[in-house]
Amino acid sequence: MKLDCSWEKDGFRMRPARMEEAERYYEQNFNPLDPETARMTGCKAAFSREEVLSFFRSAVESPDCCLFLVFAPGGRMIGESVINEIDFALRCANFRIAIYRPAERGRGIGSWMVQTTRDFAFEVLKLHRLSLDVFSFNTRAEQVYRKAGFQREGVLRDAVLDGGQYADDILMSMLEEDWKRLKGLL
Repeated sequence: MKLDCSWEKDGFRMRPARMEEAERYYEQNFNPLDPETARMTGCKAAFSREEVLSFFRSAVESPDCCLFLVFAPGGRMIGESVINEIDFALRCANFRIAIYRPAERGRGIGSWMVQTTRDFAFEVLKLHRLSLDVFSFNTRAEQVYRKAGFQREGVLRDAVLDGGQYADDILMSMLEEDWKRLKGLL
């Protein structure tokens, strides 16, 4: 989806991905992929260059996906925020973020990414519902989502494995009315 927007906070910048950044996206985030990122997002431990470039290109070109990249003050790409599976008829979508650089975690960047993307989803895309899921062992992320106004709506018990132990997949969402209430628009 072609977008013209950008956000900044404390020198960090988030903006839509550009097709010419595909190789950089792979090199800076997936070569190699941080093991903790893979664990918290539930993806496999390694991706081939072709897999990453294919995903990136399809996300940038897709009419039902918004891929935002996040850059540190020095310009290094450190993460992404994605609104995907957009259904414009139902006005709903799925949402996720990832911070690929361990040094950038725990600094409030994730909270800013979640809040900014959430606002974009309701203000610009005019969504009615934005949903996500988070693993029960990722308590920091669940707290960030709750702080941003997302509500727990269900749990898929023992739906994932974490180091040989089962863990839950927590389903969360925010509705348009929740967002308006949060923003003082109701």
